[in-house]
Amino acid sequence: MTSTLLDAAILETCVSAAVAAPSIHNTQPWRFRLDPATVTFQVFAAPERGLRHTDPTGRALYLSAGACVFNLRVALAYYGWAPVTRLLPCPENPGLFATVRPTEPGDPHQGRQSLDLYAAIWRRHSSRFPFCGMPVLPDLRAELGAAARAEGARLTFADATETDRLLRLTAEAEQRNRLDADRAAEGRRWVNHELDPARDVGVPQKALGPQDAREHVPVRDFTAQRHPERLVTQPFEKDPVIAVLSTEHDRRADWLRSGQALQHVWLIATAHGLRMSLLHQALEWLDLRESLSPVPGRTGHA
Repeated sequence: MTSTLLDAAILETCVSAAVAAPSIHNTQPWRFRLDPATVTFQVFAAPERGLRHTDPTGRALYLSAGACVFNLRVALAYYGWAPVTRLLPCPENPGLFATVRPTEPGDPHQGRQSLDLYAAIWRRHSSRFPFCGMPVLPDLRAELGAAARAEGARLTFADATETDRLLRLTAEAEQRNRLDADRAAEGRRWVNHELDPARDVGVPQKALGPQDAREHVPVRDFTAQRHPERLVTQPFEKDPVIAVLSTEHDRRADWLRSGQALQHVWLIATAHGLRMSLLHQALEWLDLRESLSPVPGRTGHA
């Protein structure tokens, strides 16, 4: 694949692709800087968009940034460049998440693969509505697992027993979130776009989705209603397909790798016509997160 000249328009498009990444509550907690001497993208934290109550450790912020970095890599590959990525390259500046530098392409296969992933960037979105309940076929599960491994993570599909356990943990976390006044207010704030109304941040009302009429799939209630009977409900699928993404370690670099793995998996799923939703609530409570081991008896951090 022939590389395209990285002019201002292409650079702007690459950044647009990066910010199309998923982020918790659609906070988009990142900033970009371009080093003109080396044409290196620098991805920084935007801590003022962090969730102080929901995400006190900043882990979800790092996951969001990792997804953003992956989109940037895909966009550069789409335009014919091989991206060289360094995570946390400057210990003296912990707010610098990553640098991404385009170099001449070396693997034509990567360029071809980036075409599908790049197209999926603009179609991918979180779905908080009922799914059709169709199974994910073994070949696609294998492809999604390979995508996670390529980024240094593991994707484990849950069986029926494990799915029920994960849903129970998520329901417990969702109940805690509703009863925690600070977290509830934080969620409402990002639905209402109170922080930065000039930007396309936060979760639009139309994207919130219904609650499960069967009370089986615990969808996040961003409005933190104290009276669930007032919420719109629809029956969700009886047997949802759930997978747990994990890394061997639990350091800041691992959080960034998890974000890249999440987005790699999500874009491949999107390219195959699948919808995805994130059940992140249990990851926001330390005791519940520790119970989310991808496979009982196996080490790993969800």
